[in-house]
Amino acid sequence: MPVPSIPRRRFLALLGASAALPFATACNGKPAQARSFPVSYSEAEWRRRLTPAQFTILRQKGTERPGSSALLGEHRKGTFVCAADGNPLYSSDTKFESGTGWPSFFRPLPGGVETSTDWEVGVPRTEVHCTRCGGHLGHVFDDGPRPTGKRYCMNGDAMLFRPV
Repeated sequence: MPVPSIPRRRFLALLGASAALPFATACNGKPAQARSFPVSYSEAEWRRRLTPAQFTILRQKGTERPGSSALLGEHRKGTFVCAADGNPLYSSDTKFESGTGWPSFFRPLPGGVETSTDWEVGVPRTEVHCTRCGGHLGHVFDDGPRPTGKRYCMNGDAMLFRPV
């Protein structure tokens, strides 16, 4: 069976892109965990305090399966807080159904979250993390509803819900 060929220009473009990828991912900016936060523990202590799913998401920038979070269907009035330290992150008034499979919000509470750029998938994304512990919560995108146009796409296992 003959080996399929690709045009030389396409081959060179792919080769150049693959050669540039390690440099792009090495220039991913400062990760949230690289600086100090008011709430800080050793890795062993974080593992003791958090469930395995919470640890994977909050401390290792993991992602839960879409549609798996109990918070996806949470519609009561209240506050979504960081599962690691209880920091208030989002009001239930800003939660909306994005259809993505993750709890989504159009605005965080003042002082609840910070953002940084990550290159984990080879392209820049805006990571969202807790201001008190630096825990990874999810990402923010520019395809949300009014009034902000933002979609804070959060991992439900990174949060707890406190009803009012």
